Amino acid sequence: MTVDNVCIIGSGNWGSAIAKIVGENTQRHTDQFAPSVRQWVFEEQINGRKLTEIINTQHENVKYLPGIALPANVVAVPDVVEACKGASLIVFVLPHQFVRGVCEKMKGHLAPNARAISLIKGLEITPSGTRLFSEEISRLLDIPCAALSGANIANEVAEEKFCESTVGCTNIADGQVFHKLFDTPYFRINVIQDHVGVQLCGALKNVVAVGAGLSDGLGYGSNTKAAIIRRGLMEMRKFGQTFFGDVVQTETFFDSCGVADLLTTCIGGRNRKVAEAFAKTGKPIEILEAELLNGQKLQGTLTAQEVNVFLTARNMVDEFPLFATVYRIIYEGLDVHAIVRDI
Repeated sequence: MTVDNVCIIGSGNWGSAIAKIVGENTQRHTDQFAPSVRQWVFEEQINGRKLTEIINTQHENVKYLPGIALPANVVAVPDVVEACKGASLIVFVLPHQFVRGVCEKMKGHLAPNARAISLIKGLEITPSGTRLFSEEISRLLDIPCAALSGANIANEVAEEKFCESTVGCTNIADGQVFHKLFDTPYFRINVIQDHVGVQLCGALKNVVAVGAGLSDGLGYGSNTKAAIIRRGLMEMRKFGQTFFGDVVQTETFFDSCGVADLLTTCIGGRNRKVAEAFAKTGKPIEILEAELLNGQKLQGTLTAQEVNVFLTARNMVDEFPLFATVYRIIYEGLDVHAIVRDI
């Protein structure tokens, strides 16, 4: 039996946590996977040393996942072409804005039977339509691409605190391979065929989390937050089934990628945190991003804007009152209390 050569594209906080799991599982399932896992690491200098050198000698990503030991079979490679050469399983876990450029460099260097999986949350929403990152990867590299998403805060996963995640893969045999690659006693994988719903949940839940944060900032209690989460889940499901039809399954919203990830994001995520501060201080989102997130951008506010443009083009804004209200509060100066009045 031919074994799969695994390559990880990305090495941030989540990428490093996943590298730990993949490194362990490739050693556990030697009948399925080659023992060495190459990880493309964007080269940086850390106190005068190359980050790849530190990872390959200390087996720790000291910048993005400090204090967590990585398996010795995970090899950091600074050149993306070298990292992916001959790989048959490619795990994409990098910021979405780099997908196109990285894939262009990877063309022609993968194994003939290569398959990919995207751990990139969200999707591209424009007035003309939507584009899943798995579809973008598949189109650029001409290979099938599945998706993984769930209630997965990277540090908790790395610390082996129990959680679940969902793999969406239309090919059942490939889904079983991805199950072997990711499933552990503390990181339980459920494989479904609805790869569209998996990724849709990962994008829209951030809009709901902004609504939950606004509620927190106004001092409303658990009852109000629960109502916003429930209404948000219903709008997520309605969006999926309205614009993707039967491809998106209702059951997907009850998997880890759906309700569990929604709850985690509305309880402890960055979108909730910044929205709470917005409701309390009235400061612009850009200022709060700089103060609270070291300048990193929120997904929830951007997705709310993209969804609003998409729905406006179809004259359907009023069909999604929670999504519309979040947008109007953040971008049009609507009174923050509208989060409970207008939904």
